[in-house]
Amino acid sequence: MSIAAYKRTIRESETPRQIERRILSRITGQLEQHAQGFDGAESKSERQTLLASGLRSSLSENQAMWRAMRHDLAADGNALPANLRASLLSLALWVDRQSAAVMGGEKGLGALVAINRSIIAGLSGQAPRPEG
Repeated sequence: MSIAAYKRTIRESETPRQIERRILSRITGQLEQHAQGFDGAESKSERQTLLASGLRSSLSENQAMWRAMRHDLAADGNALPANLRASLLSLALWVDRQSAAVMGGEKGLGALVAINRSIIAGLSGQAPRPEG
């Protein structure tokens, strides 16, 4: 099966919500691989090294996903309730600021992972799990 046919099959068999959940889950898994080491690193230099080892790319992909969600949330035709849209837009802006801080070598990758996990749970129709 060609890649184009595979992509078409996915679009035809998954809802937009399922596609968002799948993509966000993949990105979050990539971020999780680095989260403990990144936030536990003693120095900004150590965190910069982790960023250079592939984390920066995953963070950029996460930002792009949130940017796309922000665009969709701000669209006139978005059917979500206004208060939910406003909350998610606010969250998307926070993710952008937090991502920029992490890319600058500041701690806080775990917070981005936690937010993504909560959104994934919501997209799955599950109540968010308390962090432990």
